[in-house]
Amino acid sequence: MSEADHDLIRCDAAVTLAFSVLGKRWNGMIVSSLGGGQSTFVALRRAVTGISDTVLSDRLGELTDAGLVERSVDAGPPVTVSYALTDGGRGLLPILDQLGEWASSTLGAPAR
Repeated sequence: MSEADHDLIRCDAAVTLAFSVLGKRWNGMIVSSLGGGQSTFVALRRAVTGISDTVLSDRLGELTDAGLVERSVDAGPPVTVSYALTDGGRGLLPILDQLGEWASSTLGAPAR
C-alpha cells in the first residue's frame, strides 16, 4: 500500500466518522443554533423547529459524547440545564457555513 493510499484510507475514515455524527438529522441545526452561545433545552427546542423532546435529548447526548457540546447544570433553584459548544463544536461553524453555501450554489438549496 502506497503512502497516498494510506492517506486516502485515513481521510475516508475521518470523513465517515464526521458524517456519522453530522449526518444525523437535526445535528447540524443543533450545532448551528448553539453557535449563538449557550442555550437551555427549551430554547433549543424552540430554535430547532419540528424536533421532538426525545430526539433533541438523544441528539444532545450524542453531540456531548462526540465532544462537540458540553452540558452544564445550575443547581438553582430552579435547576437549569444548559448546553454550549466546545472548541471542537465551534470549529464546525465555518464548515457548516461553507457546506450551506456549497449546497445553495451546487444543489439549489435555499440560502440560509
